[in-house]
Amino acid sequence: MSSLSQWLQSLIAGDEIESSFEALVLYDRASDRENAFGNTPEKALSKIELIKKIYPEFSELCQKKLKLEMPLDETLWSLWLPLGMQIAKWRNAQTQPLIQGFLGGQGTGKTTLTEILTLILKHLGYHTISFSLDDLYLTHADRRYLQTQDPRLARRGPPGTHDLNLGLQILNQLKRGEPTQIPQFDKSLWQGDGDRIAPKLVSEVDIVLFEGWFVGVRPIDSAQFENAPHPIVTAADRAFARDMNDRLQSYVPLWEQLDRLIVLYVPDYCLSQQWRKAAEHQMIAQGKPGMSDGEIEAFVEYFWRALHPQLFIEPMITDANWVDFVIPINSDHSSGAVRRVR
Repeated sequence: MSSLSQWLQSLIAGDEIESSFEALVLYDRASDRENAFGNTPEKALSKIELIKKIYPEFSELCQKKLKLEMPLDETLWSLWLPLGMQIAKWRNAQTQPLIQGFLGGQGTGKTTLTEILTLILKHLGYHTISFSLDDLYLTHADRRYLQTQDPRLARRGPPGTHDLNLGLQILNQLKRGEPTQIPQFDKSLWQGDGDRIAPKLVSEVDIVLFEGWFVGVRPIDSAQFENAPHPIVTAADRAFARDMNDRLQSYVPLWEQLDRLIVLYVPDYCLSQQWRKAAEHQMIAQGKPGMSDGEIEAFVEYFWRALHPQLFIEPMITDANWVDFVIPINSDHSSGAVRRVR
């Protein structure tokens, strides 16, 4: 156990640790992940008070709902708490609810992050909700019709498979502070094809955490598809990529509702395929149905053909026009040094 983790465990246990405060402030100053948030002794003191309030709920959330291995004290201290405090600061700087976007592919921890941020922000006094791009999928019937018009959209997920008018309506209602019906999508229905279920009514929302695998992604110059990376290799692949790029244009009005955007960035995008294989292998080992390695490769490459990470995500991590922070995600799913972009 690291010295920081030992310190936090002593803090939570109520031990006398006043002499450790200066050392903890020094740790903050030296921490790469903390530098992006601007460290001060006052912030460290605020974090100490906050962690004592939330830790019992945090521990229960991680173990019972998120099924995460404990302890996660260092990540809580050096990433989740300062990020929650930063989002609260952004909310305080405006009069209407904050729409905070999160862009991250499969395995980057979007669900974990938004669940824990919701808990932190609750203890900071904000009513926060999580809302996913997945919740905006067209109904099962509408997607079946869409597939008759374009068989290439056989899977849900790419641009064109979402109800953008519904998304705009919801974000506008939330920004105006109105009671809002938040759609919910059940991926298990129709033998895994999924469909909408009853919406959830929310009101008096302060902060919206809006996440998805291409939230905030903008169209690119179609000339880039001429020398695109694998698996965009054939003329048909390039035509599909260009068409998805064109469809992406209709998502820009939705992205313009975002007040801030944070990118969960995987430097080696091929890890998403490895992570999916590991997850499927684990399910099969437990006696549950799962995809073969070949099926997984085809599944992931379908999304790479639609919006390739190298073409669409990599340029964004240095673009101060759209992105506020970049959180690198390592091969073991841990986070690296947070970088402020704007």
